[in-house]
Amino acid sequence: MDPREEIVKIGGIDVHTWIGGTGDPLLVLHGAGGNRGFTRWTRRIAKRYTVWAPTHPGFGRSGDAEWMEGIDDLARFYLWFIDAAGLARPHVLGSSMGAWTAAELATMSPGAIDRLVLVAPEGLKPERGEILDIFYHSPAELRELNVYDPKTIPEWDELYGRPPTPADLDVAERNREMTARLTWKPYMYDPTLDRFLPRVTNPTLLVWGREDRIVPIVCGEQYRRLLPNATLTVLDHCGHLPPIEQPDAFAHLVLDFLGASK
Repeated sequence: MDPREEIVKIGGIDVHTWIGGTGDPLLVLHGAGGNRGFTRWTRRIAKRYTVWAPTHPGFGRSGDAEWMEGIDDLARFYLWFIDAAGLARPHVLGSSMGAWTAAELATMSPGAIDRLVLVAPEGLKPERGEILDIFYHSPAELRELNVYDPKTIPEWDELYGRPPTPADLDVAERNREMTARLTWKPYMYDPTLDRFLPRVTNPTLLVWGREDRIVPIVCGEQYRRLLPNATLTVLDHCGHLPPIEQPDAFAHLVLDFLGASK
């Protein structure tokens, strides 16, 4: 089934949303780079689950939310989205900033969701090392830093192979500005998140690339210790974007994990 694009209105904000697939709902929250829609891994997942992939307010083709000041605001917004869309305890999968949002959402209302998949989330201050300052680097530099080896990525040409259009550059700048608003102070972590993660008893799968140069893998160990029912899977020869870098292996992990709830 080909995905469709819809506008879901939440609190007066038009949320551009990709929807497709069959089965129980899976809410997918994108990272700072924006919503790529349905890619190779998403299409595999959509054979078993109905994927809802909204674009965050202030990103892409969604409306503005000038009142949002942090990831906690975005998390509360998605609790509202779940209710308004009638998703009824969806599984939630987030990548990077979207995974941080999913973790915050889960601490606020663990009963509102089912299983949780967190892919290299920010949100915790690393015990060793630091989260990369993404605003120091150009988009081209970040594209290289995000991944382990572009040559091994099946969809590299489709996703990154053509020069950006002026419209693409405008969207990228909009995404960057909204990311800065949500994550800047303190940079990329919530000082109280570690206090509330033990409340989240939902089964949780953490996925990290061993060669992640954006968020240190030590953060994965921290999340694993704090979440009572979490497992951590580390993919070799993989950077910060496991769903894109190793889409087939990633989809297999997710389907196995979500299928365990049946």
